[in-house]
Amino acid sequence: MSTIRNPVGPQPAKVYWRRRLIVLLGLLAVILVIVLIVVRPGSGAANDGAAPSATDEPAASETTAPPSSTEVVPCTEEMIEVVAVTDAEAYDPTTQPQLSLEVTNTGEQPCTMQGGSDVQEYRITSGSEVIWTSKDCQTDPAPAEVQLQPGESVSGGPIPWDRTRSSKDTCETPREAVVAGGASYHLSVFIGDFQSEQTRQFVLN
Repeated sequence: MSTIRNPVGPQPAKVYWRRRLIVLLGLLAVILVIVLIVVRPGSGAANDGAAPSATDEPAASETTAPPSSTEVVPCTEEMIEVVAVTDAEAYDPTTQPQLSLEVTNTGEQPCTMQGGSDVQEYRITSGSEVIWTSKDCQTDPAPAEVQLQPGESVSGGPIPWDRTRSSKDTCETPREAVVAGGASYHLSVFIGDFQSEQTRQFVLN
């Protein structure tokens, strides 16, 4: 016991005490490393589910609702623009005008609407008089649902106009030709509940 408390040797006592302190610190460091290896701090929290790992976290798509702009809704008048189209502004005496319509989604959301030939109508007027309409003698109308993305346009037609007056009673008989020689006519188009705001003017020579 006297040797431990009072180091004996040729060196001063403080030299032996310093060596013993270094050895003691080394032993403490080794013990601390062993304890850390055995205990592994934090591993118990991960195992009991208190802190989810990266693979346990839900994907962003599962927790974040999709933006409203991607939701498909029924088309409304505020979202839809319908335009009457002809393939020319003036026609010579032997040329039949080709009638079309163009529908554009001017809204900020995708939308769906009925756009088949069963709900399309091409109507030609002169002044306030209806001269011809595609509904009078339409054959084999077909329904179709159309989905439009924001800014997307789709077209209907073209269908020819034979430059005659129409009525439901003259579909199988010769019909009266309209006035030409520079006469002006207007095309309006309808598709379901939607219609062109402006008519398309053209001239028959």
